[in-house]
Order: sequence, then structure tokens, then C-alpha cells
Amino acid sequence: MAAIEREIRYESDRDTKFADELRAMPGCEAIDRCIQCATCSGICPVSTYMDLTPRRVIELARSGFKDDVLRSNTIWICASCYACQVECPKQIGIADVMMALKTKAIASGAAPKGLPIPVLAREFYGMVSETGRVSESGLVQKLYLKTNPMKALGLRRLGQKLWRTGRLSLKRESMRNPESLKKVLRAMKEGPR
Repeated sequence: MAAIEREIRYESDRDTKFADELRAMPGCEAIDRCIQCATCSGICPVSTYMDLTPRRVIELARSGFKDDVLRSNTIWICASCYACQVECPKQIGIADVMMALKTKAIASGAAPKGLPIPVLAREFYGMVSETGRVSESGLVQKLYLKTNPMKALGLRRLGQKLWRTGRLSLKRESMRNPESLKKVLRAMKEGPR
């Protein structure tokens, strides 16, 4: 288990609006019901690889320690298996909170450098918002060029095999009217009026 560096936390380290922003996101409305029982941390199959336990993430998030939460590796290690959510005695959407925190980390640029997950999320969203479709070959190329270009060379044979069997297309696809999707995405970003 990774050693957790303990440090003194100060009131000035808090973002007092962060918990309210989080509560406004879908699935995060119930974070204040958390009784810190640690059931989520005990049931999580990957908690031993996390720098903060799920219980601690919930507490830090609702206390406003935005930087600690968004820069932790915990939100990226979460497998979204929903075991924590199923077992939570207060029915808190812990996996939904982790997803919301990932979204916030990507938007704020706090996602750890070199991790493929935030890069994949950004590139996937960029492709979908631009064309309405995802080109697997283009997505994989962008992912590896931005994270580990040398690994892409090792996957060349696999890519060729998938292409020959028709399981990987090199063609860039687009929906007929991507502007309609862009309009929906803009409306979602702006929120309710």
C-alpha cells in the first residue's frame, strides 16, 4: 500500500464552493449523508492501490479540499464497479462522485500527467463533439502519441491484424449533422436556465 503523506490542513486550503459544485452534479447530491463508516473503503477491490481511501475522498471533497481530491490517484484508479455504492448504508453514489471528480479534474487541468485515462477521456470527448462519432484508430493514435509513443510501435502488428480482419477502420466517420450534437453539448455545458 502506498504511504500517505500526512500534513496539517488549514482553513485557507479549502475551496468553500467546491462541495456545493459537487453536490450539483448528477449522482453527487447525497455526499452529506456520509457517516464515515468506511464500508466503501473496505469493499473496494482496488483500494490498496489508492493514495486516499474512498471514504477519505468523500470527506475531503465535502470539506472543500479540492486540490487534494482532484490531484489524488484514487479517482483514476476507481474501477466504477459500484461495489461501494451497493454496500453503502446511506446509499451514496460513491462511484458517481468519483466520476464527477474525474470530470472536474480534467476540466481544471488537475489530472495527473502521463496517465492515459484523462487523455483518453479528453480525446474521446473531442472526437464525439467534433464529428458525433469515434474513430478507434484515430483515438488509439492520439492516446499513445500523448502518453507512450514507443508502446504504439509495439501494437503495430495487432493494429494491422485488426485492420485486415475488418475489425479496425482507418476511415474517419462523422454523423450527418454534427451541428445538432454540438448544440446539445453546448446546452449541457451551460446548464439549466
